[in-house]
Amino acid sequence: MPEGPEIRRAADRIEQQIGGRVIDDAWFAFPELAEQAATFIGVRVARVDTWGKAMLIRFADQRVLYSHNQLYGVWKLHSEDEPPNTKRALRVRLSAEGRCASLYSASDISLWQADNLSEHPFLARLGPDLLSQDVAPSDVQQRLNLKQFHKRSLGALLLDQGFVAGLGNYLRSEILFFSQLPPSARPVDLTPEQQQTLADCIIDVTRQAYQAAGVTNREAWIAQAKAAGEPRRQWRFAVFERAGLECHRCGTVIERTMVGSRRLYLCPYCQSS
Repeated sequence: MPEGPEIRRAADRIEQQIGGRVIDDAWFAFPELAEQAATFIGVRVARVDTWGKAMLIRFADQRVLYSHNQLYGVWKLHSEDEPPNTKRALRVRLSAEGRCASLYSASDISLWQADNLSEHPFLARLGPDLLSQDVAPSDVQQRLNLKQFHKRSLGALLLDQGFVAGLGNYLRSEILFFSQLPPSARPVDLTPEQQQTLADCIIDVTRQAYQAAGVTNREAWIAQAKAAGEPRRQWRFAVFERAGLECHRCGTVIERTMVGSRRLYLCPYCQSS
């Protein structure tokens, strides 16, 4: 499943395609939305943003189209006279000034008023979004010490969307590596300095993944990995997908383990305590 940075980049592309433009045609597959399609004509797309892994298309009339790609949903951008050649099921199509944004295969789609969006059953459970909201390291550190989080293992906590929204499997491994912490560590066990480092890494690694199209590794280590012939799926990461290869920092062999029924990669030396 795409993680927060990938969804945020998709939102950027949709905003570039139809953002600020006036809708001249709208189509929805689901009957409860289809009956409102005509009411979008003449309405401007105000902004496209995200909350975790959910896409939020905001309109000037204060309506918000919520969608969650889950495993199979995908947005495709195209001109009005050249629809994509795909066998996927079309769920939503928004057309504005000859430009189209079409959502395929997704099933979690609904329409909300902006003022009521916090009542959405999924969004109401989410923590802050690191890419679409103004979140500082001090905010993350404060959340680490909340009662519902401070005794959770980091291997589980970093996948809890209620802690911060948008983190997923590759970000979890990379954040723990750069923080030099094992997945078994708990916020309550960390020193204030370790908590601060962790909070910084949660934000910095996520934002780098967004800005660099999924690349979380350091430039010097990327050059080293490329020189060794590693494919992109490996050199883009510091530890994720690199089991059996040497740690860039210390040379120890990277290990793969399962935490919370999902794979996690770590350096057993750098993350020993």
